[in-house]
Amino acid sequence: MVAAGATQTAKFDCTEEPATEKLGHAIAQTLGGVADGPIVVTLSGELGAGKTTLIRAVLRGLGHQGAVPSPTYMLLEPYDLGGWNIAHLDFYRLSQPGDLEGLGLRDWLAGRRLILIEWPENAAGRLPPADLAIAFVLTGARRTLELRAQTDRGRALLSGISGRFAS
Repeated sequence: MVAAGATQTAKFDCTEEPATEKLGHAIAQTLGGVADGPIVVTLSGELGAGKTTLIRAVLRGLGHQGAVPSPTYMLLEPYDLGGWNIAHLDFYRLSQPGDLEGLGLRDWLAGRRLILIEWPENAAGRLPPADLAIAFVLTGARRTLELRAQTDRGRALLSGISGRFAS
């Protein structure tokens, strides 16, 4: 048994793109069972590791039909899907953490919102704590996604994701 407040971790082999898509759909399906309020998910890994691919799968799992561009230059792409207001943020090209002020990120931290953040390390401590931190680990041709739940909401999300991904 894991004590309340403890970080929980799960690893998923997502070497093949269909596995990444399955994980994204599992995340989308699990959102409904998590308490209302903002959910912050960070995605870290090398350029081209699959961060945007996973986010596309989450959005499609929530019913999005159109293109899912990477917001590398715009920093933010908003979506309204499945009863969730979603912010897809990409901080790869963020030159200064102070550039976040114009995005209104604080406004996104209320209500039923899903905040998906690529390259959170470039925001240098200006982000809210992540409920779920996803690290993309590339070892040769193998891609492993390490999900680390850091809050009660994150632990509930991770539990649901693990069950759905395994089935």
